[in-house]
Amino acid sequence: MQALWMVAAAFLFASMAVGIKVVSVSFSLPELLFYRGLVSVIFMGVVMRARGTPLTTPVPWMHAWRAVIGVFSLATWFYAIAHLPLATAVTLNYMSGVWVAAFVVGGALLYGQSNRQGPLMATVLAGFAGVVMMLRPTLDQNQLFAGLVGLLSGMGAAMAYLQVTALGRIGEPEGRTVFYFSASTALAGLAGVAWSGFTPWQQVSWQAAAWLVPIGVLASLGQWCMTRAYSRGATLLVANLQYAGIVFAAFYSLVLFDDQIPLIGWVGMALIVASGVAATVLRTRALPNTPAEEH
Repeated sequence: MQALWMVAAAFLFASMAVGIKVVSVSFSLPELLFYRGLVSVIFMGVVMRARGTPLTTPVPWMHAWRAVIGVFSLATWFYAIAHLPLATAVTLNYMSGVWVAAFVVGGALLYGQSNRQGPLMATVLAGFAGVVMMLRPTLDQNQLFAGLVGLLSGMGAAMAYLQVTALGRIGEPEGRTVFYFSASTALAGLAGVAWSGFTPWQQVSWQAAAWLVPIGVLASLGQWCMTRAYSRGATLLVANLQYAGIVFAAFYSLVLFDDQIPLIGWVGMALIVASGVAATVLRTRALPNTPAEEH
């Protein structure tokens, strides 16, 4: 049952992505990071106080590394959401499982063990074939750069999940992990805003302003559910349930934004999901003692 927290996280993150899509026309990327982080810090601070969870951590450097890779992944994902169809941006972010498989294959090639990596290499190639299918319609819209940034968000997510799992394994409370990540996001956003400035409120639509608080709350709850799932659930099942987020995002993309995704795009999306699931299964079988640290 613990793995079902990942389904909840996928729904919450997809819902947050809807808000990012709406507010991205009114706010800059640093502002999005700042407001998302600020609301999350306040929300998680209240929750932690109510639960009696102390802020002091015995592993500050682990949180620092989680913050660096997490903010990078979040910033690139927000950029992709703003410039791509919602379903496309979310799917590229969920390429994390394929990226981890690519890292494993790359290490095997480096150490001359490529003969053992045929099936895993096939999942990597299939995953990137799916990316080509998905991004083909965006090439006509001059959105190739946004697609590449979306791929980077998936790479960052793969590294972030690794660190989230490591923090859970040593007993760090989920709330504390989410709080420090949120604080880092707010600080990174504030640093960017200090250079670019805030958008005057008279230029902000009421829809965008109304979404700022829900975005932070949805993000906090999503991070909490994800952290609980990876730290307490079966890693293989959790890693595969994350792809429910693509289904939620596709529904939102069609119903709320009327995004037109051609058949080849849907096939590419399905291919990415299938390759991600297969890669996770193959990695878990190959490394049965350390599956969690790789995702």
